[in-house]
Amino acid sequence: MSIHFQKEKRIFTIHTKHTTYQFMADPYGFLIHLYYGEKTEGTMDYLLTYMDRGFSGNPYDAGEDRTYSLDALPQEFPFMGSGDFRSTALIVRNEDQTYGCDLRYKSHQIYDGKYSLQGLPAVYGEENQAQTLQIDLEDAVSGLTVTLYYGVLPQYDIITRSTVITNGGNERIYVEKADSGVLDFVYGDYDLMTFYGRHAMERNVSRTPVDHGRLCIGSWRGASSHQYNPAMILAQKGTDEDHGLCYGMALVYSGSFSGEAMKDQYNQTRVLMGLPFEQMAYPLDPGQKLIVPETVMSSSSRGLAALSRNFHKCFRRHLCRGKYQMSPRPVLVNSWEAAYFDFTGETILKLARDAAGLGIDMVVLDDGWFGKRNDDNTSLGDWQVNEEKLGCSMGELADQVNALGVKFGLWIEPEMVSEDSDLYRAHPDWALKVPGRRPVRGRNQLVLDFSRAEVRDHVFRQICQVLDHAHIEYIKWDMNRSICDIYSEASKDQGRVLYDYMLGVYDFLEKLTSRYPDILLEGCCGGGGRFDPGMLYYTPQIWCSDNTDAIDRTRIQYGTSFFYPVSCVGAHVSAVPNHQTGRSVSMETRAIAAMAGTFGYELDLGQLSDEEREEVRCHVQNYRKYYRLIADGDYYRLSDPFHDPLAAWAFVAEDGSEALVSAIMLEIHGNMTVNYLKLKGLDPSALYKDTHSGRIYSGGALMYAGFPLPVKNGEYRAFQIHLEMQQEVE
Repeated sequence: MSIHFQKEKRIFTIHTKHTTYQFMADPYGFLIHLYYGEKTEGTMDYLLTYMDRGFSGNPYDAGEDRTYSLDALPQEFPFMGSGDFRSTALIVRNEDQTYGCDLRYKSHQIYDGKYSLQGLPAVYGEENQAQTLQIDLEDAVSGLTVTLYYGVLPQYDIITRSTVITNGGNERIYVEKADSGVLDFVYGDYDLMTFYGRHAMERNVSRTPVDHGRLCIGSWRGASSHQYNPAMILAQKGTDEDHGLCYGMALVYSGSFSGEAMKDQYNQTRVLMGLPFEQMAYPLDPGQKLIVPETVMSSSSRGLAALSRNFHKCFRRHLCRGKYQMSPRPVLVNSWEAAYFDFTGETILKLARDAAGLGIDMVVLDDGWFGKRNDDNTSLGDWQVNEEKLGCSMGELADQVNALGVKFGLWIEPEMVSEDSDLYRAHPDWALKVPGRRPVRGRNQLVLDFSRAEVRDHVFRQICQVLDHAHIEYIKWDMNRSICDIYSEASKDQGRVLYDYMLGVYDFLEKLTSRYPDILLEGCCGGGGRFDPGMLYYTPQIWCSDNTDAIDRTRIQYGTSFFYPVSCVGAHVSAVPNHQTGRSVSMETRAIAAMAGTFGYELDLGQLSDEEREEVRCHVQNYRKYYRLIADGDYYRLSDPFHDPLAAWAFVAEDGSEALVSAIMLEIHGNMTVNYLKLKGLDPSALYKDTHSGRIYSGGALMYAGFPLPVKNGEYRAFQIHLEMQQEVE
């Protein structure tokens, strides 16, 4: 049992392999947080202190006791209206325009297995893998009920939280803020790590002290965004990769979101994560409910690396689904940077012939195959194959590609519509637009109103018509603009549109994956603009960034690694000079960078020299040889490419029997200094053989003393070392 309830004090304790989480329903019925951290026994209600806090209010139940104030106590689910003036997890506006509620503990349930969420992605676990704690809170006056769900995967030190808000009263209410992730600490000095960026440079790492005031991140773009990833780490001062206490929170949601961290007047720290309060006024009529997306939490007292591996294993084994959850992914070449819109069916066949000769598994036909699409100004929404451009049907093209021994994949962008399209001309009201105003364009396209079932169903039928008549084994799902004009012709309450839109996207994805379970689905949003846990539930890999420059990718993939497993990181070798940066690096360096992901190519294979073609064959073979180690091994960050002169990382078998170490030099100077690399995750008592050079090393020496990287002239040199355990050191 992972979840325990002490009836006398109404204390709930959650144990995982290495951590303990504890809270209580106090005598007034408020949920008070007690502890989250290193695994321990006993009850921690002694940590609470009570005193007269002056202008901090007191519940009426407390009578003349001024020492009890929710403005100072750590809480499990703080809400507006309790006298807590800090940021809260719930704000409700009532029909009479008053704000607030009064939620008290009513009951609870504990059961085996992991809860699921209707219409939303969530971590899953069988009865022998997970447990669920369900807490019911109620406002006796309004009838409002809030159900808190806690899912526990003890093996990975994972605790998930979600919130279901139900209007049990007689009048409409509006939910203006709703969070599922809450952490409250009565003391501590912390940093907040967030992952910011922009298109083509996502998930840079920021580490900011949590001080008095409020730190906020989020997205108001209708997607989780390039600008901020829906994941945060609260790290105790001094915490590094291998030492120190830290907490991670990741929202399983692909739309707009908010995250906050603050230190209050009493030096207490609160962290919140959930739906975006700036664009939200979700109406609930009597009997209706709002399900808040799940927050996945983990804690590590052994530094950031252990925290990352908790999330990696949880997401790969208990969030990703389907045929390709654990299966090897095809090595593919995408037509985009090879041909852009300028292609015919013969162009794709030539790419397939070149791919077959190099051992590449799949060719993907990117944008430009439908409607009258020869540039990015037309035809989105018209998902009929342009047979004149291809010179054949899509089924015939796929068959010809397959006859070469190569699989075939396709790009789609279902959520978007061009004004120059048959769909828009027939149904202009199907696009999100504010009445009386000209819409904001993004990439010269508008957004379809996926909150409406008839819109989704129309697009779904078109895409199924293509997929049903061609042997397509991979789909790249793209979204190439943010949502600005938030207005649905079908909704009376615009405060619900963005949330309902995201439910519509998930509904479409669920139908697509159910109808075509053998198709590998890859997510994309202008590259990494929707790289989040919500999409992983449907797409077991996501295009990491539109920036394919190998050197920039070391930083993008470094930031991505704090939460996301390598098996989901779409990464390709592209042409040089790189199309985004103009930088030229060796094929070896580009390949080693791409091997920290799903691995593939984004270039015209026909333009490669004989020497480069041989390199490609070798890299494809190496990736296949090391695939299980890369995908299933423990991931270790060996350097920080934002501050160090090199980017280095390692994949290590869980039992320490094997390791693949990669390094890319980011700097070169005259009379260059030597860089020493210390490995991690090996057995210090074992010997390891470099399978290329044959040299034998002590595991302990490699970890504690390290080894020197070769000093060679030339920019951005890359190195890869494969180690195999030999025997224990005598």
